[in-house]
Amino acid sequence: MAQQTASIRGTITTADGRPAESVTIGLKGRGQGAITNSQGQYAIERVRDGEYTVVVTAVGLKTEEKSVTISGGQSATLDFTLAENAEQLKEVIVNGARVNRFVRKQSVDVSKMPLSNLENPQVYATVGKELLTEQLVFSVDDATRNAPGVQQMWEPTGRSGDGGSFYASRGFVVSSQLRNGVAGGVTSTIDAANLEKLEVIKGPSATLYGSALSSYGGLLNRVTKKPYEQFGGEVALAAGSYGFHRASVDVNTPLNASKTLAFRLNGAYTYEDNFQNVGYTGFTKNVAVAPSLQFQPNDRLTINLDAEVYRGTNVGKQLIYIYFLDKVDNFGFSRADQAPLDYRQSYQGPGLTQDSRSTNLFGQVRYRISPSFTSTTFLTSSRSYSEGNGPYFYLVSDIALGFGTRPGVNNLLRADQSTQDSRRQTYQVQQLFNGDFKIGNLRNRVVLGLDFLRLDSNIEFFGGTIDVAPLRAPYFNYRTFNKAAVDATYAAAAPGRYPVTTKINTYSAFVSDVLNLTDKLSVLAAVRVDRYDNKGGILYSPVEAYQQTAVSPKFGVVFQPVKDRVALFANYQNSFNNQNSSYLNAEGQSFVTKPERANQIEGGVKLDAAQGRVSATVSYYDIRVQNVLRTLYTLTDPDGSTRTISAQDGTQWSRGTELSLTANPVPGLNLVGGFAYNFSKFVNTNEDVNGRRPNTASSPYLANLWASYRQPEGLLKGLGLGFGGNYASDNKILNSKSQGVFILPSYTVLNASAFYDQPKYRLAVKVDNLTNEHYWIGYTTINAQKLRSIVGSVAYKF
Repeated sequence: MAQQTASIRGTITTADGRPAESVTIGLKGRGQGAITNSQGQYAIERVRDGEYTVVVTAVGLKTEEKSVTISGGQSATLDFTLAENAEQLKEVIVNGARVNRFVRKQSVDVSKMPLSNLENPQVYATVGKELLTEQLVFSVDDATRNAPGVQQMWEPTGRSGDGGSFYASRGFVVSSQLRNGVAGGVTSTIDAANLEKLEVIKGPSATLYGSALSSYGGLLNRVTKKPYEQFGGEVALAAGSYGFHRASVDVNTPLNASKTLAFRLNGAYTYEDNFQNVGYTGFTKNVAVAPSLQFQPNDRLTINLDAEVYRGTNVGKQLIYIYFLDKVDNFGFSRADQAPLDYRQSYQGPGLTQDSRSTNLFGQVRYRISPSFTSTTFLTSSRSYSEGNGPYFYLVSDIALGFGTRPGVNNLLRADQSTQDSRRQTYQVQQLFNGDFKIGNLRNRVVLGLDFLRLDSNIEFFGGTIDVAPLRAPYFNYRTFNKAAVDATYAAAAPGRYPVTTKINTYSAFVSDVLNLTDKLSVLAAVRVDRYDNKGGILYSPVEAYQQTAVSPKFGVVFQPVKDRVALFANYQNSFNNQNSSYLNAEGQSFVTKPERANQIEGGVKLDAAQGRVSATVSYYDIRVQNVLRTLYTLTDPDGSTRTISAQDGTQWSRGTELSLTANPVPGLNLVGGFAYNFSKFVNTNEDVNGRRPNTASSPYLANLWASYRQPEGLLKGLGLGFGGNYASDNKILNSKSQGVFILPSYTVLNASAFYDQPKYRLAVKVDNLTNEHYWIGYTTINAQKLRSIVGSVAYKF
């Protein structure tokens, strides 16, 4: 009969009550051990019956020891409190050069269960607060530049419902709509004041997250800071180029003598002018307030109540489209750097502002039913609101305007799309039951989830063309496109209106199991059943009520030839998109559209080598989208009416490779880098784009690197320098037979920082876009990006 084994689990905290992350814990005289996660939790698995001494050790850390007896295969819980506080522990880790400060080895949200990166067959990247602090990063947008294979495509507009940033991942559009694994969208710039880490989860992930909050390319999950048992925090001020100024606060305090109730407040005020015609037309002003309350009456029950309140006023970033009735051949150029646009010019006037609000409320109740089972209940409410102008522009040829017959662009069409009392509400209730138990000698880590998600839109878009302005006209007054001119245009002729009033309920159930066949081999199997109930309404035009059911499976396998050091993995994942329409086939038969589906097969290797100083992931993926509806041709009946003949057999391919690396090669030196290649094309779809790369797929080649050195000891201890940047290859934002190809050129943007970090204060300065690179991003648009900027910061810690 096989001998029973058990686990030794627990939590390690510092002297000031904070979780002790990345601390090594092991069995004295034996090779078994573990490293604590971001919550200070550890688990030493497969421990046989006997008496053991559990030791917490690190270079420069006072050794802590406790004895424990394992009998009858019963697991044991053993907690530690270190003599050091959080700041001292941070210095110990740096001085000992034991681990990379930027690596996060475990996640609770990625698989909806506590799972280390090496055990997870899915690829994800984590950007922690340590890296963000060093880079003086103040927003989620800037945090994503550290995630391999992610490219920002569209800056936030603040519009209710869809006003947040859009990114590209694995050839598909991704937005940030999740917070701590559940709904928590923000439709303006997302401040990093309360960000503990950003998780970028790759590939179609509908099995655990559904299709409404994720995309075929993956999803972004914000993990927020939590209250802890001691008083502490920091206040910081920053200022720099283009009128930038910012004040932020992070304060934590226990609220009762037993320290079972704790409160934490994160907040920030940020203002910045547009780099184009600074101080005249463009600005962004945001206030973010994020209170958090945690009640832990005993070691089995934890209740968290959180809120995020965002208020902002902004002038939308200058979005320039290619006129949809035009052709690139009519321009006489095909690249943004050849366009007759003044990089520093704002082509609009004052007053075209938009007010934006996002209010998110969260409740979480976690209860440990037994040592093996835990219940977690989430309640979330997200509300967005916007009202005001949304200026945008069209690059249009002289031929399309009827001003000539020769190729050329000498004018810019100026337009507006406003919102009026626009609101969107998202409600989510999610119940998880997590289990960690054995059946025979096989360990099972299971999550069973029930989920309800409601999206309620009440959005009013309206607007139209305002005027045409000349380019290459140094004396032209571009400020004539302003609030007064737009209001006068709408008073003279009522603008077109485009309401969105849909209401959608989604009911889901899912289960996932990670089964350890041996201590080196594990398999994952999961499935989701999703009932989509669209109540109908208006999506620019009337939408009939309809329902669809989709099933989403997921499989994975991990083999660790070197336990806790090397993992070979493979996965199958999928996602889907509900379709609300019917179509006529070539025989004139009518069919209800099936859900569009994306299926991914992926494999690779993950490393955690050199005693935690090197962490890397290399993967190859292949995603096939099926059931894409495509137009075949249009028929005209004798009465003049038309019929569109379609087929739902189109396909889109996306395949590529990704590399991520974090390393601590020598004491004080830390590296974070990544590379991604993506090949995407439409297959068997509308003839206009068939065989071409989608114009929303972004750049096929992306790379990122950040290298930093922090002096670990001596008189200059805490002094550091950082340098790195991002590369993106040419991006085809227009790619069709009818219009042609238009390119945003490749770019390399370099950044640097310097800092002096001490237990009670931190001084820092950063320079973004060191070489003053002219570059553009775009989601079918030309969006000029900020030139060189310098920001300095001072923080007081208590």
